[in-house]
This record gives sequence, structure tokens and C-alpha cells, in this order.
Amino acid sequence: MSTTQNELTQYLNNLLEIENFKDYAPNGLQIEGKSEIKKIAFAVSATIDSIDKAIEWKADALIVHHGLFWSFHGPKTITGPHGSRVKKLIQNDMNLLSYHLPLDAHLKYGNAVGIAKALEMKKITPFGDHKGSPTGVQGKLSQKMSALDLSLKLEEVLNHSIIHAGSDSSQEIESIGIITGGANNDWPLDLSSDLDAYITGEISEYNWHDATEAGIHFFAGGHHATERFGVMQLMDHLGPHFKCETHFFDSVNPA
Repeated sequence: MSTTQNELTQYLNNLLEIENFKDYAPNGLQIEGKSEIKKIAFAVSATIDSIDKAIEWKADALIVHHGLFWSFHGPKTITGPHGSRVKKLIQNDMNLLSYHLPLDAHLKYGNAVGIAKALEMKKITPFGDHKGSPTGVQGKLSQKMSALDLSLKLEEVLNHSIIHAGSDSSQEIESIGIITGGANNDWPLDLSSDLDAYITGEISEYNWHDATEAGIHFFAGGHHATERFGVMQLMDHLGPHFKCETHFFDSVNPA
């Protein structure tokens, strides 16, 4: 079975409600390829590694969380590594679709909610604020656990080492805010929401001290590792929905 580029793009744009976000990357179709789509590849980021794997698999479209165009990069020439990525996609007539903040925040297919479900959290609601839009979720653990136990559980869920900033690893945690990726400076939202802990991908030197001194348990599990969930959940949904072949291509990225 197959779908079309336009049907796939419009379906995802509507599903993820991209018009509700003031993102710093274009959401939706970033590079236009063939019109008929039978095989859809998924990856966290549009890297040479993921593009090469999608090409070898003969994918018609590649859906990622991190695309190729960002406002903070400004205009970019089609040269170097960036140029190689763009040229390979165009030469192979492959569609590239990217969904950034909408895929972080989505309450069913989002990165944050994927972690929340893996932790068996309950009472999950939107969390975070980027220009008026949520960027993650908050909720409560089904059973309280110590900060140490939560760190060990996260290591299992993310398959990644965890940095825990907190003054007492035996302290019990119940309520958690989650914003995946590089949201290390959003941890103060925990204070205004009266939460016990914060989970994200990255942590800076000053975050360690600031969060610990404020009484928040800060857990960093890797930018890439915390953002596998969205594209994988989309894959599980889109395959049966469009009756297309799908495959997730992961990349080695400890950051």
C-alpha cells in the first residue's frame, strides 16, 4: 500500500497541530521528493548516517525530529556536511519531513509523554512554555520512589547514563516535569508548578548548582536519548494508518 507526499504531510501537520507553535525551525515538509510514498524511514536527526541508512533501505520519505534548517543558523550555503545531506536527499528523490516543538509537546505521540508513559506516570498534563505553547508534560509517578531509584529507572528507560543534580538521593519523588532535549534552562518551571523533579536531555555546570540549591532534583539523560520517543511513536501510528512499510534508524550519539 502507499500514500502520497501531500496526504502524509497534511495528515502530520494536522495531527501535530503545527500552527500552534512559534518554532525556530520549519515544521512539515523540508525537502520535496517523490509524490508516491510506500516506505517511510524515521530517525531522531537528519544526519548523513540516518540519510544513508534510509537510502539503502530505499525509503521514499524520512521523518525526523531534528531537520536541516534552523533560524539560529541563518542562511546556509549548500556546502560541507549540510550540503552533503541536502544533495543526497535530492539526488535520491527522498522527502524530508521534520517536526520539532510540536513533537516534543504532543500529548499522545510526543517525546516527553513517551518518557512519562515509560515511567508509568499518571495525571499527565501539558508543561513548559515556549512563546505561549507547551513543550513537554508534567505528572505524578504511580508510586513514589527515591531520587536514586528514579535515576536508575531512567537509565533503563533511556539506555543512557544519567546525571542527577540533587542534594539527597534518598529523598522521595512523586511529581515530575519533563521537557526533552536541550531544555536545561527551563527547570525553574518546576518551582512555579510545585514539582519535585525535572527531566531533560542536557545540563550545564550552573544548572547543577542552581537546581540543587533550589531543592529541585534535576535529571539529564542525553539530548538524543530523550528524543527517540516521538518519532518511534509516530512510526507505530503511521505504519498501520497508511499501510506503509516503516523503519526506525537510530544513530550512535552519546550527547
